[in-house]
Amino acid sequence: MRSEADFLVAFHKGRVLIAPDGEGAWRLVRPGEVALAERAAESLFRFDRPLSAEALMLSDEEAEAVDGNSFRLVPLRETSVMLPSAHYTAAAKSAELMHWDSTTRFCGSCGAPMRRNTEISKLCTACGREIWPSLSPAAIVLVRRGDEALLVHAKTFSRPFYGLVAGFVETGESIEETVVREVKEETNLEIRNIRYFGSQTWPFPAQLMVGFTADYAGGELRFADGELTSGGFFSRDALPLIPGPPSIARRMIDAWLAEAEPGGRAGEE
Repeated sequence: MRSEADFLVAFHKGRVLIAPDGEGAWRLVRPGEVALAERAAESLFRFDRPLSAEALMLSDEEAEAVDGNSFRLVPLRETSVMLPSAHYTAAAKSAELMHWDSTTRFCGSCGAPMRRNTEISKLCTACGREIWPSLSPAAIVLVRRGDEALLVHAKTFSRPFYGLVAGFVETGESIEETVVREVKEETNLEIRNIRYFGSQTWPFPAQLMVGFTADYAGGELRFADGELTSGGFFSRDALPLIPGPPSIARRMIDAWLAEAEPGGRAGEE
């Protein structure tokens, strides 16, 4: 297919097409490296940041033809540790845009079909309502109690690791209020000294994770609302299995672990 972009972000059922880039390294594919059908303009997303890329969805036939030999179709999350940072960011952005495209085909006001207006907006063909991709903000918090940190296992986790308390922001809440509410609802604990850590886009499918640290203030640990199955306060030398990259939960836990090292300090970013 013809493209003026430097790279293609080709998806198929949640997997990204990647190509070898030297010994043990991987990158996004370049235009012309694989045989793909021509796409109509409205089926493509083009952007120049963090790199010049064109995103598209592979058909079943195309996916079967390109997966293997030199090229691989890999789940998006796994590519976070395989691709250069800018390439993974482009893949994550593409995943969010294509999810938005597939879930906004009709106007939420009048029900008429939507059409692409700009690279990141759609216009209703009947009432003229314009929409843009939206994110779902969520708070995630590392709760300290002395030299220990609260780690929990949620029933939605696909693996037996322990992460951090997290939850979506509700209407009418500040993110700090979400932190307090989620900790209370999920663990029955009270917290204080809420401090901002950092944020992370989370394209599964379209979230913004906002990280905080907090101190234990009281209460007996109890999994009140059924979202968590187990958990507790763990010391640095007796940790359970913890999340891997690229999650902000792992960054926050690593920052807490680093505080105990010589010259370590609090992990705000």
